[in-house]
Amino acid sequence: MLREVADLGFEWIELSHGIRVSLVPGILKALHEGVIRVSSVHNFCPLPAGYTSPAPNLYRPSSADDRERSQWLRHTRRTLDFAKQVGARVVVLHLGSVDFFWFDPVKRYRRYLQTQGEKFAAEAPEYRDLLAKTLARIRRRAGPYWANVKACLEEILPYAEERGLRLGLENRERIEELPLDDGFPELLAGLSRPGVAGYWHDAGHAQLKHRAGLLVHPQHLEQNAAQLVGFHLHDVDATGRDHQPLGSGQIDFAMVARFFRPDQVFVLEYGPKIAAADVLESRRRLLPLLPS
Repeated sequence: MLREVADLGFEWIELSHGIRVSLVPGILKALHEGVIRVSSVHNFCPLPAGYTSPAPNLYRPSSADDRERSQWLRHTRRTLDFAKQVGARVVVLHLGSVDFFWFDPVKRYRRYLQTQGEKFAAEAPEYRDLLAKTLARIRRRAGPYWANVKACLEEILPYAEERGLRLGLENRERIEELPLDDGFPELLAGLSRPGVAGYWHDAGHAQLKHRAGLLVHPQHLEQNAAQLVGFHLHDVDATGRDHQPLGSGQIDFAMVARFFRPDQVFVLEYGPKIAAADVLESRRRLLPLLPS
């Protein structure tokens, strides 16, 4: 697996949340042989025992169930140990979501988006009304979930710091996921160990939110620029499909590149359906944008 990536011209990789335990011996062998190096690891990595498919939200630090939060802490520590073992600099984290047990407004919001399809217009009055009502309900309910996220982060920060790792807190694509898009500056400023955690920017997620009228992509980057530790880079097409090759969709990567710094991590994030030729073209487009 890693030789295939190296043969495409890459010297660094991110180990994702789809890495099964059975792959670990081969990964360690490849690293020992100098096939490639690891820049970042995405929680949970390797996958918890018994799971064979990507499961980054299997356990959530936001959960109202203290058993689930305990499992998040346990497996996040395991990821941090693995990240140190493979020489990574950053561990990318998801921070959970706001749950609704009755009268879930998010279901109605998603149904609207699905029925609109390519006809969707963020400026439509009926959509703006639905969006405002949905966000209001999420914000009213978010308090306890947000408090759980902060408490879990405070518990994991010293563990990461002891291992010389930074935490990349990733922006998410769904409206109910945490942090809500304007919440990163307040979260990072309030943590007890400055510099251990930072903002991880997924360009595709931000573009989906931009398309939905939830944020303005360049303004969101500007708001979080000082805390940026890394990027997931992939494009979004006109229908709202993300993880597409760079240059094939709607993202202005020249704009995104204005926020690149030499100390950051840059990851082309694709699934197995993307052809090798498209990966190579994305690499060709990205290289001139990277800081020297």
